[in-house]
Amino acid sequence: MRKALRFVLIAAFVILAIAAIGPFLVPIPPLADTVPPEQLADPDSRFIEVNGLEVHYKTTGAGEPTMILLHGFGASVFSWREVMEALGEWGSVIAFDRPAFGLTERPLSWDEGANPYTPDAQVALLLGLMDSLDVDTAILVGNSAGGTVAVNAALAHPERFDALVLVDAAIYQGGGAPSWIRPLLRTPQVDRLGPLLARQIEARGDAFLEGAWQDPSKLTAEDRAGYRKPLNVENWDLALWEFTKASNQPDLADAIKTIPLPSLVISGEEDRVVPVESSVRLADELPDAELVVIPDCGHVPHEECPEPFLTAVEAFLRDLTEKQAVLSMNVQEAPMN
Repeated sequence: MRKALRFVLIAAFVILAIAAIGPFLVPIPPLADTVPPEQLADPDSRFIEVNGLEVHYKTTGAGEPTMILLHGFGASVFSWREVMEALGEWGSVIAFDRPAFGLTERPLSWDEGANPYTPDAQVALLLGLMDSLDVDTAILVGNSAGGTVAVNAALAHPERFDALVLVDAAIYQGGGAPSWIRPLLRTPQVDRLGPLLARQIEARGDAFLEGAWQDPSKLTAEDRAGYRKPLNVENWDLALWEFTKASNQPDLADAIKTIPLPSLVISGEEDRVVPVESSVRLADELPDAELVVIPDCGHVPHEECPEPFLTAVEAFLRDLTEKQAVLSMNVQEAPMN
């Protein structure tokens, strides 16, 4: 009996030792053939310093309203390629790369409390970009986790936004690691292996992309290349791991009921990432929202189904413009006391 107990104790000690020390023995080779983000810029790329970060963005159109496009996890400005020009016929359009994605700077150190990958910092960066570009108010168009950023921003500063367009938005699920696992991510052992875990997106990127489309056969070689391009940016793996550690699951179910802004909720009927039922619920719980469900479409309607997406957004913008004109007329005609 004593021998058996001794064996169990020794085995347990060995397992604990391997778990504690093993990760530090795993080699993590540096990424090959990576370059600074500026070297991957397109002819229409722009960079601006906001809150200490070099932010990559693109613009089109002019005048009011201003629309700001917020991409989802693993995406970038590239994801709006099918709709930016058409939206630009309605006003000014700004699309930018959120921290850890695209060609926006990926810092690996910062002052305490200034982690640029946290949800609060993402909202602060959005507002800072608006201030830097002299945008007083804007319509936010957010896809997936970008929809989460849009809702957080609208809750924090509703006076800065005219309306929301939430496209398969990750409001009730997704958007970050579960609360129970986050302490584990910050242990030295898991933190050591973090970059290797982040690099899995390189091997599984095509499957991740295909899962966002209802019909992956529509994906072109150019589509795939556009998504893989940011994987050539230096330190992308380290930054993605920092983003993963800083993320959390949204807790917005009650808060969204207080958002006063006119909202359009769009969902692909065949979305396998954020089920259409979540978008139906979102439209129902927002105080002033309408819902458009696009058939035969997945998680990224602005990419897979740009024509019905634009039809829905343009109708929403048209109604919004008419309502604002009526409101302005009523204000002007109101009797003076």
